[in-house]
Amino acid sequence: MKSVTAAGNERILYGVLGLFALGACLYIYEEVFAGSSASPAPTTAVVSTPTQPVKTAAGAGMTGGTAAKAIGTTSAGLDPTLHMEAMLVSEGVVYSGSGRNIFSANSAPPPIEIQKPIAPARQLLVAQQVQAPPPPATCPPQCPPIDLKFFGVASVNGARRALLLHSDTVYVASAGEIVLRRYRVITVDAKSIEVEDMQNNNKQTLPLLVN
Repeated sequence: MKSVTAAGNERILYGVLGLFALGACLYIYEEVFAGSSASPAPTTAVVSTPTQPVKTAAGAGMTGGTAAKAIGTTSAGLDPTLHMEAMLVSEGVVYSGSGRNIFSANSAPPPIEIQKPIAPARQLLVAQQVQAPPPPATCPPQCPPIDLKFFGVASVNGARRALLLHSDTVYVASAGEIVLRRYRVITVDAKSIEVEDMQNNNKQTLPLLVN
């Protein structure tokens, strides 16, 4: 009877030890393997003004944070009061410009002077060329005599040429030619020639000198 009882007690002891060992293994597995693979619980932080304390929801082993700094301004720092003195000063400003008053519907813009266009230089030059030249000056009732002497006629290739004498110089000129840059021969006849003094538009007839 004693041997049977001792054998039963040993079985019970082994069963208890086995259960204890199994529990220890499960505990170690949960702490080591399952704990390392799971992500840590998120933490949240509430930011408040400097006058309020900071509340944090931290996990195990975390300490409280410091007070957060205020960023920007709040509506408490604004003054919505209307300053009527400054508004009255701006309303009392009188517009004193020389142009149009943009704050008045009855103010008309000043008249604009339109300058007359200046004629181009090319048109002025053409207008001057179109004008008729001034008439030649006329001599008084007694014009000075033409300082030429007609003393003969020469025939060259069938054309008559007048022989003219000025001081000691002899000139030979046909009708249309100019002598001394002043006298133009108009006609040449056997006994007289007609000469024009171009400086005073004076025409004179010079007779043939007879020795």
